[in-house]
Amino acid sequence: MTIEVTNTSGQLVPSAEITSLMRFAMKTLKLNPECDLAIGFIEDEAMTELHIKWMDEPGSTDVLSFPMDLPEFEGDIVTLGDIVISPTFAAAQAKTAGHSSEHEIYILATHGLLHIIGYDHAEPEDERIMFALQVEIVENWKRTQ
Repeated sequence: MTIEVTNTSGQLVPSAEITSLMRFAMKTLKLNPECDLAIGFIEDEAMTELHIKWMDEPGSTDVLSFPMDLPEFEGDIVTLGDIVISPTFAAAQAKTAGHSSEHEIYILATHGLLHIIGYDHAEPEDERIMFALQVEIVENWKRTQ
């Protein structure tokens, strides 16, 4: 499996932990361990540009997902896509939520992966399911650390 983590944000980020978490999440979600995934940590200004360009929404955001290939069958090997995270935005959200920036980044990376494989939170029930799953994955991963 190739999980590529890049950091052009100028902030310290938990790269090794994100790789571990994504491996755990992919296994939990029954994705082939040979699937490719890229995670980029970027400056808030770059996130603002992506948010405007791809979501047609003003300002920055915490995480964006860019799916490539969806596995049709359990065990398919595909390039899942890219997840980009703004550590600056994540730090502000973490402060508001009352937890660490690292925990917020773990939630955001998992959230991004769930979007890549088709989860959404446009409807209240879908949001409840997706948010509960991302918390469950992160908490279960933390127990293995």
